[in-house]
Amino acid sequence: MTPDDWSIINRAPVFRAMGVELTRAMLSRHAVKTYDRGEMIFQQGDPARCFFLVLEGWVKLYRETLGGHEVVVSLFTAGETFAEVMMFRGGRYPATAETVSSCRLLHVDGQVLRDAIMRNPQISFEMLAASSLHLRRLVEQVEQLKAQSAPKRIASFLLSLSAPRSGPVRLALPYEKLLIANRLGMKPESFSRALRQLRSVGVSVEREFVRIGDIEQLAAFVGENESATIICPMTRGAKPCSPFGVDCAEATYTGHLLSGRRA
Repeated sequence: MTPDDWSIINRAPVFRAMGVELTRAMLSRHAVKTYDRGEMIFQQGDPARCFFLVLEGWVKLYRETLGGHEVVVSLFTAGETFAEVMMFRGGRYPATAETVSSCRLLHVDGQVLRDAIMRNPQISFEMLAASSLHLRRLVEQVEQLKAQSAPKRIASFLLSLSAPRSGPVRLALPYEKLLIANRLGMKPESFSRALRQLRSVGVSVEREFVRIGDIEQLAAFVGENESATIICPMTRGAKPCSPFGVDCAEATYTGHLLSGRRA
């Protein structure tokens, strides 16, 4: 492992409580594995024997519906861990993990970590903290699906990728648009329509790159709290859709969602 790898490892909540010496001793025999894009890491139903730390690249965690459709549960990038809780349950992975870019992953054997926890119980609290972070992200995803319009979900996603907090920005999308749409709870055609609506706030797309005219303007668009006017092309009427589905990007509207519904 490189010095940069160790820097990422030492910052991860799971290993932070161990300290550098214990972490290095525990992981000295663990190899970093390299994956190409589209490789399976584990499948839903496989025995959960280890968990993973992303050193480079992106990984998606997904489940398949009875109809064979893929539903993305979460996405992970450098410095993030996944499958910790699954491993501790001693059961099977409830989802499938697959790379969405070339990746380097550290595989951590479950028994090795359990032995380390017996020597240092503080590690278990860090594990809980990491699990709480994953849960908080899932709650935020559900909140976005229920309380944000499609354009604002995309805008929030773009803001999460941007380090600068003001001025113009050019972003490289971390993975393909189809996966972004899935992650944000949209169909591809709904995603495209919603993305076009963001032109009014200075967002333009150039293949795998996105230009944002002004980050502050985009953040204001996400945070604005105005009443909305709905014109649904399905009914040709000016009335709220009921129920309002997460894939609805058909409506022409202005404003913001209030209390999880359109006002």
